[in-house]
Amino acid sequence: MVKIVILYYSRDGATAEMANIIARGVESVKNAEAVLRTVPDVSPVCEKTASTIPADGAIYVDLDDLRHCDGLALGSPTRFGNMAAPLKYFLDNTTELWFSGALSGKPAGVFTSTGSLHGGQESTLLSMMLPLMHHGMLLLGLPYSENALHDTKSGGTPYGPSRTTNEDLAITEHEKTLCLAFGKRLAQTALHLKKSEQ
Repeated sequence: MVKIVILYYSRDGATAEMANIIARGVESVKNAEAVLRTVPDVSPVCEKTASTIPADGAIYVDLDDLRHCDGLALGSPTRFGNMAAPLKYFLDNTTELWFSGALSGKPAGVFTSTGSLHGGQESTLLSMMLPLMHHGMLLLGLPYSENALHDTKSGGTPYGPSRTTNEDLAITEHEKTLCLAFGKRLAQTALHLKKSEQ
């Protein structure tokens, strides 16, 4: 059995929707479990505290979730071509895992949502890859053998799933297909790696 943590920040629900679809892709693979986790908001003026369990949605992540996972999908809305501050704040506090090498050799990938077609999807995905590389994780994207990459007009990159959203634009079938394929690929890779260690 492999456990894939899908860690995301979502203010308005678009990234959370992607996380749930990726989870379905993970769980389409036999012996794979998806674990959804999120991070609390941060305050721009002082440290903000939050209850240990949010009122709705996924529960907050802790270091043990990552320490004991077999793979990681990291998701964030785009903020000026970068990941959102709450996710960055959490990652900045994973030094303990970095020192111990707890994530080294585990597969990981990234996903994002933007409010406009050219809102910085790819640079956001690249910004989320950097801390994963420092942790020694094995980065996965979406290969061009995924036909939806050729057909999509709104989101989806070889760096990872993405989507364009605003009040009028629901997630497209191509974007859903890529999220499912990404989750499945992450789970299958984690299983192959786990078998090779035995």
